[in-house]
Amino acid sequence: MDAITLLSQPTGTTISALSERLDIDKRQAYRIIDEIQSEFKIMIDKDKALLGGETRYYLDKEFARRLSEIKVADLNLTLAEIISLYFIKGHSRIYRGTDIETNIERAFSKLDVFVPEGLVQKLEKIKTLFLSADKFTKDYTGKEEIIELLTDAILQKKTCLVEYHSFFSGKMKTFHIDPLKLFDWNGGLYLSVRVAEHDAIRTLAVERIEKITLTENEFNIPDDFDPDVIMEDAFGIVYDDPVTVKIQFCAKQAPYIQERQWCKNQNIEKHKDGSIILTMNTSGWYDVKQWILSFGNDAVLLEPADKRKEIKEAIKKMATLYK
Repeated sequence: MDAITLLSQPTGTTISALSERLDIDKRQAYRIIDEIQSEFKIMIDKDKALLGGETRYYLDKEFARRLSEIKVADLNLTLAEIISLYFIKGHSRIYRGTDIETNIERAFSKLDVFVPEGLVQKLEKIKTLFLSADKFTKDYTGKEEIIELLTDAILQKKTCLVEYHSFFSGKMKTFHIDPLKLFDWNGGLYLSVRVAEHDAIRTLAVERIEKITLTENEFNIPDDFDPDVIMEDAFGIVYDDPVTVKIQFCAKQAPYIQERQWCKNQNIEKHKDGSIILTMNTSGWYDVKQWILSFGNDAVLLEPADKRKEIKEAIKKMATLYK
């Protein structure tokens, strides 16, 4: 903090003044300047020495302005609030390797600087509580500009022209969208949009957007669009026609099924042999179907009959692959 104080002065500081104030040698003073820039992502400006004087170092003017406006006491962060912030940070792994991750790290580096001294040691312990796993996380390297443009389009309510690689057709498609909401799901970033051509709400995977162009046309958010309701009603990320399914799970899987809320409208019927029947009123049959199949012979779809037939056909096709 002493180094930051010296650098934030209107006249800045010199290596000599920094080494004297911190009681270190000049080599260590230079190292501190480097660490402040590399570790805390704080830009430091410098003026070349004139008439034999020493080079002076300053905090970046914009950062110094913000620094002067912040009062540590006003943050008044409790330990629980700081833990919550680091929990949220742990879920930002989908941005690993992108400029967005860099910005997140810079924000938390600044938080470290402004945290009251009494919390510094606790903060170091808090960082060890959370493990950020990369498993199943999608790679958004090179997609920063697209994410930024999507953010602008959502805020400005601008219709966009996108070039999108369709998962189902395997082809590149070009169409207009009204971007409504960004959300993350199982390590991926997705976008709720209204497709103007069909006047329907769809979900796009951000990594499949190859190009996006903002138009001058503005749109209004549909009156019946409620992202929270959509996410509650959908089993996965696909929101389509509602479907009611009845699935029987063996006793081995019953505890796992019962400890989670799989959708907003569900009911569990327990049997004496330990098995259960899960009834769900949800949407996104494709996701439901893949989920049922993932349990192998530990789960049986009982209803509806037409979906049960689809499951049978899928199992037959899988069986032929192992002949």
